[in-house]
Amino acid sequence: MAQHIRNVAIVGATGNSGKYMVNALLAKGTFKITAISRAGSAAPPSEVHVATVDYSDPSTLVSALKNQDALIMTMSVTAPGDTTSKLIEAAAKAGVPWILPNEFGGDTDDPVVGTDTFMGPPKIKDRRLIESLGVSNWIAVATGFWYEHSLGGPGLYGINIPKRECVLYDAGEQRIDTSTWPQVGRGVANLLSLPITSEDKNTASLEDYRNRFVFISSFTLNQREMLAAVQHVTKTTDADWKITSMPAKDKYEDGKKRLFAGDRTGFGDLLYSRTFFPGENAMLYSVTKGSDNEKLGLPKEDLEEATRNVSVAHLFVPRLRLTSKVPRKVLCSTP
Repeated sequence: MAQHIRNVAIVGATGNSGKYMVNALLAKGTFKITAISRAGSAAPPSEVHVATVDYSDPSTLVSALKNQDALIMTMSVTAPGDTTSKLIEAAAKAGVPWILPNEFGGDTDDPVVGTDTFMGPPKIKDRRLIESLGVSNWIAVATGFWYEHSLGGPGLYGINIPKRECVLYDAGEQRIDTSTWPQVGRGVANLLSLPITSEDKNTASLEDYRNRFVFISSFTLNQREMLAAVQHVTKTTDADWKITSMPAKDKYEDGKKRLFAGDRTGFGDLLYSRTFFPGENAMLYSVTKGSDNEKLGLPKEDLEEATRNVSVAHLFVPRLRLTSKVPRKVLCSTP
């Protein structure tokens, strides 16, 4: 049996996080990467092989996944609800031994927060499906919210940079773990570069993470620290900002009410505000679970640089772009 993964298939190779995963994997120089893609999708880097599939024809998925050592799934929240299960079943038929399911966010195994955000049940269902088929192992990568995306939302972290407005949840002091896209990419590449097994207890292996979560992050911050970082790079002070506060629980209930009324933007509000419930440490993995950064050889990042990249690039692309009514089953089946 080979001691390292070499062939990696990825769904979402040109997406927000997927492209960073692809670049980090390519930088290793040891992986052959295949992008699983629908006809007409954006093209990945030229070094990446493209396997065009039709999700209505499972045989195309099985064919694309043949001889792959690992499958990474990083898909949009707007992907059809059965996309993940189709990929998992195809991976089993193709004999893919390792799957990184469509996680790359919170700890969806948390029974309370997972239920409150509607993220837990469908993710648990996916992982149980992998296990029940008896072919593949899963490794769920928890990254926290993406820093660039969430800070540049606007408003996902409560900070609206263009308008210079900030809504603090409660006292703005609940800390969370958050990751930049480059760190997510490095985390995945370093994880898949581990030996499959190791007899040395001091050397991490994929077997160490079989059917469990990996926790990585870039920074551990609260809203006040995020705002201070933004103010530092924009050379502003509190006097230049409109700063208000509200209970995180009120924001959560409002988002939930709007979501159930058919307003999809309510999902983003309930999802983010839920992690800031004071004292619950819902996304403070470095404290509640323990960080895997060191085991994966991940670097310490520069908060000022990461914040400046957000402020300069104006990445004001909301995670949930659609405001129209959508089927409940789709909402509950997305990352």
